[in-house]
Amino acid sequence: MSVFNSLGSNYDFSFVVRTLFAGNKAGYRLQLIEYLKKKYGGEVLLTYKGREALRLALRIAGLSKKYTVGICGFTCYAVYEAVVREGYKVRYLDIAEGDLNFSFEKFIEGIHKHPSMKLLIVQNTLGFPCEMEKISKFCKERKIVLIEDLAHSIGAEYFEEQEAGTVGDYIVLSFSQDKMVDGISGGAVIIKDQRSKIKDQRFINIPLAQQWRDRFYPLLTWIIRETYSFGLGKVLHAIFKKLDLLSKPMGQLQTDKIYRLPNWYCHLIYRQFMGLEEDLTHRRKIASIYANGIHKSVLLNVLMSQISKSSNLRFPIFVPLRSDFAKASSGKQGYEGQVEKREELIAFLNKQGIFVSDIWYDSPIAPKRFLRLTDYDHECPNSEKVSSMILNLPTHRNVSERDAEYIVGKVNEWMKFQVKSQNHK
Repeated sequence: MSVFNSLGSNYDFSFVVRTLFAGNKAGYRLQLIEYLKKKYGGEVLLTYKGREALRLALRIAGLSKKYTVGICGFTCYAVYEAVVREGYKVRYLDIAEGDLNFSFEKFIEGIHKHPSMKLLIVQNTLGFPCEMEKISKFCKERKIVLIEDLAHSIGAEYFEEQEAGTVGDYIVLSFSQDKMVDGISGGAVIIKDQRSKIKDQRFINIPLAQQWRDRFYPLLTWIIRETYSFGLGKVLHAIFKKLDLLSKPMGQLQTDKIYRLPNWYCHLIYRQFMGLEEDLTHRRKIASIYANGIHKSVLLNVLMSQISKSSNLRFPIFVPLRSDFAKASSGKQGYEGQVEKREELIAFLNKQGIFVSDIWYDSPIAPKRFLRLTDYDHECPNSEKVSSMILNLPTHRNVSERDAEYIVGKVNEWMKFQVKSQNHK
């Protein structure tokens, strides 16, 4: 048995075949645009990456560069990069205690500290919804441009069953690897602000070499996953990476460009939307198995209560920083400490055929290797603490209920051993 968080885990063999033989008809593009217009209610521009769509949202909003942009202080480097490439300064909003998103109170604190913050990006981390009723109302009253970044949260619900993507001035979608709607790559911006003046945007074409990497990515990753349990997959993975055959989420292309999304990606993305409700139901079922089975000391109660509204892109658990599992088992979480235990759990799960080492997020602005490229200066202590503890379990369509129960058993087995070891000291 081999279960992966990523590495093409959204794809089955039928997707592999569909990708290899997807046509490049102009009708595919029009079909996707019309669907997104109807679903989200605005003008649609398609891009090759979600970060490019975010740049377009900021650009079309057209605010003076003297204003600043608020972002979640627990996010991907791609968000930070998009903001600074459009000439704005970033303001970091720390996540709330016991949550993965900033609260309304944290947002208000940020506004009081930085009155120049006139644009706000909300991301609904891992699909868990932010406090959008209060936030969106405040943004409308103060004329703050609200951008909903649904990279994690297509299909999530806010208040009164209002779907994510229905309250912002601009909606940004990502269709990249391992996202809710996974078309290997792709992005979209939906412009709902009637004041927006949509000028002609200059897009450039994706090189054919990159398109072929994308076409073969589902096939190559499917082969790796299918052969991983008897050792061949690991070797093939190393070879494919060495030969630069695998498409990379952060991209092989220049990041200062806006690329046009080719038609054949649109066909894959549209088909994914047609199966979205089934996928959401599956992810919520898998997340519920984790929530009901895994030891409560490594869960966040706020998130567990949101499973029925979340898209559940992944399921987060939180590993204490030190081996104080005696406290954890009694319901008192021992977060402080000096010894990192998360890597031990990852290594243990690897031996059981469960591969979850790609952590979202391993630093406030992640991946950690990109943090040095930002101006982040410890503004978000809650994000720093969570990023040192979080570990995400898979919920995608190729994880069965039986797989989820197996993962629950292995996580609990490791925790039980840690508690036992601690009590013997």
